[in-house]
Amino acid sequence: MTADASSPYVGAYPQLPSRRAVWREIVRYVQRDAPEVETLVELGPGYGDFIDQFPAKRKIAFDLNPEMRAFVDESVELRVEDAQAIASLPAASVDLVFASNFLEHLEGDEVDRLLESVQGVLRPGGRLMLIQPNHLRCGEHYFDDPTHVTIFDDRNIGFWLERAGLRTLRIDPGLLPFSMKSRVPKWPLLVRLYLNVPVRPLSAQMYVVAERV
Repeated sequence: MTADASSPYVGAYPQLPSRRAVWREIVRYVQRDAPEVETLVELGPGYGDFIDQFPAKRKIAFDLNPEMRAFVDESVELRVEDAQAIASLPAASVDLVFASNFLEHLEGDEVDRLLESVQGVLRPGGRLMLIQPNHLRCGEHYFDDPTHVTIFDDRNIGFWLERAGLRTLRIDPGLLPFSMKSRVPKWPLLVRLYLNVPVRPLSAQMYVVAERV
């Protein structure tokens, strides 16, 4: 699907041509931690690069920006609502909740409330997956985006999750560069290689997997 290139959202957060191909490899990578997903929820899907490409029978996305209807696939149930509206979903009905570069935009009390709601809608064994800027690796640029308000790093994220009743399964301190605008090559095969090597140059975003017990 396409949208008007004059959209103010496109100007503020450009749809880079390489983005979808990179996300295809990210989907391939994280799917190993959630191989069978019936219901997927994404918080803040942006251009739908993750949720469009992740295999799930039902896909639900929460995004406040109505412009995203022009980008996400028609198979996605886009709800133009605050992410806190995830609490309106039936209890224990979701297999996977995914969010990328999202929690750092919330105040601490909002994070606590959201994670408690996520825990409530996940089925037992259901998972929350996060890709987050790791402040320990990108502290000098973390607040380049003035909408970043809460600090997360690979040492404190587990406390937030466990406080909400989620069990942390995995924290990879550096999975991806800080920004898609990084000079790291974005050819699909190189992205796949980058994700699967033990040392990733310029990695500043962590990858977190937690589950409802």
